[in-house]
Amino acid sequence: LSGGQRQRVALARAIVTNPKVLLLDEPLSALDKSLRVDMQIELKRIQRDIGITTIFVTHDQEEALTLSDRIGILRAGRIVQVGPPREVYDRPIDAFAAGFLGEANWIPDSCLAGLDLPASPQGHRFAVRPEALAIGTAPEPARNALRGRLVQRVFAGAMATCLIEVEGSPWKLVARDRDIPDLPGAGEVWLSWAARDTIAVPS
Repeated sequence: LSGGQRQRVALARAIVTNPKVLLLDEPLSALDKSLRVDMQIELKRIQRDIGITTIFVTHDQEEALTLSDRIGILRAGRIVQVGPPREVYDRPIDAFAAGFLGEANWIPDSCLAGLDLPASPQGHRFAVRPEALAIGTAPEPARNALRGRLVQRVFAGAMATCLIEVEGSPWKLVARDRDIPDLPGAGEVWLSWAARDTIAVPS
């Protein structure tokens, strides 16, 4: 049996005993991407059908979001944040959590003036997720916008990634390739996003 097949057999052997708690430590790591995605969906269905409390350990952020009802982020053996996936993703408790579960583009302090930002106490930093951004040769009306310099556009099938420099800081945008307009090979662009998509994180 291949490594992936052995992992799936071990998973079946663990489930068939109907344990009260199931601990899975990177059980899908040996599978190729397409099979891994299929197994994520199947594993979640099985877990819900049989009702076993499952602790799933993974370093794969997408896998954590797909499989969990509650996510716990650990750093140096200590729990940083626990909560439902959407809550932890949308409202990270600190900069580590913001960067560990997903990616965050940090807004430079020099760019804060004129932006519509969430009300927050002093000592907070602000960020935007890569998928919340739109890119173009002009700012979109009624949205936050920052000027930057396009460094690279990477095609990856249906999705594409744009790397942009904003006030010397590296930013990343992820979107469907067909939703990204024609852009200069390298030059000035505008990044726009809805004010509600700005994340406020304690420093």
